[in-house]
Amino acid sequence: MKLHFTHSYFLRLDPKQWRTAKPYPPLGTLYAMACLRDRGHLVALTDTMFAEGPEVVARALDEQGPDALVIYDDCFNYLTKMCLSNMQNAAFAMIRMARERGLRVVVCSSDASDHRSRYLEVGADAVVLGEGEVTLSELVDAWQRGDPDWRELPGLATIADGVLHLSSPRAKLNCLDELPRPAWDLIDLAPYERMWREAHGRWSLNLVSSRGCPYACTWCAKPIWGSQYAVHSPERMVADLAHLHERYSIDHVWFCDDIFGLKPDWVGRFADGVEEAGIELGFMIQARVDSLLRGDVAADLARAGLETAWVGAESGSQKIIDAMKKGVSVEQIYEAVRRLQGLGVRVALFLQFGYLGETREDIDKTIRMVTDLLPDEIGISVSYPLPGTPFYNQVVAQLEDKTNWSDSDDLAMMYRGTFRPAYYRRLHRYVHKVFQTHRGWRSVKQLVRAPWRADRKRLRRAAATLYYLPAAMVDRVRLHRLEQT
Repeated sequence: MKLHFTHSYFLRLDPKQWRTAKPYPPLGTLYAMACLRDRGHLVALTDTMFAEGPEVVARALDEQGPDALVIYDDCFNYLTKMCLSNMQNAAFAMIRMARERGLRVVVCSSDASDHRSRYLEVGADAVVLGEGEVTLSELVDAWQRGDPDWRELPGLATIADGVLHLSSPRAKLNCLDELPRPAWDLIDLAPYERMWREAHGRWSLNLVSSRGCPYACTWCAKPIWGSQYAVHSPERMVADLAHLHERYSIDHVWFCDDIFGLKPDWVGRFADGVEEAGIELGFMIQARVDSLLRGDVAADLARAGLETAWVGAESGSQKIIDAMKKGVSVEQIYEAVRRLQGLGVRVALFLQFGYLGETREDIDKTIRMVTDLLPDEIGISVSYPLPGTPFYNQVVAQLEDKTNWSDSDDLAMMYRGTFRPAYYRRLHRYVHKVFQTHRGWRSVKQLVRAPWRADRKRLRRAAATLYYLPAAMVDRVRLHRLEQT
């Protein structure tokens, strides 16, 4: 069967990410394409990452004349997990284009799993629920042989005679090494490399060593894997890392696992394999603080080449962390960050404001945590209710017409927080300025103690204090006024 793949993430429709200029190929899409190719199907891709709109897919369909359109989103990238309305609208447009040309359409994405009826009513023949490679493979095989009972295959949502039909659940994959290597050869990586090198002077690609997360944070949506956790062998990851390094001359890798290095023994074997293979690549991960404190995990990651660890701190208030059911302590956040800093690893903190019950005191504790630890980066968001989460169930009655952010910088408060939405928009700016002010003061102190070590970075940070300090003071006054209204 002749299949045309695409995905619904358009970098140009996400202005913040376009400015950030750190695009990653749709890894989940490439896994699925490799699986279908291995089963003998003809596969091609329209990569929408740099496209201006969904019309690019219509042109490809006209030129190639496939039997079916597969909209398969990268379920490993947090940007697609956010279910942004700009991307949802683009997916709907692509479904309509395919239906106008008489093609079958199947969709696999976090948003489609959450809102299956919307996609089916627009015209999709089927929505893959959850992990997609096996279900998609069986579905396409069934279409090819004309099986009239294809709707009964496990893991599908379909509409028949105007009625939504959900088939039985699909069992998750346990042995990930059985999957073929992602089809890197079927995507044009030149624009990715060009944007990376022009903006950052180096090039990064993405890999994933595991699927899923066994923890139960109340706001974390899991429409693809649920709470199941499966992992590639460390030997497979070392082989894939070596392949990308040798084939594409990359400088850096983002391991886009929900949690990287959950098992200490796995991390040790991975570090040994990287050293034995002589791979010298910096990499970035997302990790839990408690897993970083187990055994030699942090040290093993550092010797394997860990450059940056993004840590889901969320809050400096134990009350809020407990309400989120994260299962960690503020003390563990401090200990893990300082351990990584002691190993020379860059640390970045995810922060989340506006969770239910958060007070001014809780917010101040989070800001104090940032100024105490002075990480290398911070990422600030407000709590975002996604279907299927306990948090969503708590606030769903408050949601009105807007139920999704339009892009990753939307940061809309879609429920009633402690303060007005304007407060959280100002808070976002204020915390960034406080962060930059304290980093600037640290640079000033370093320059005073050791002026012979002055470099451009320290000088820029020290000088930036002249802007950030008064700007932060102005924002603090405005925040105080917003608190009173």
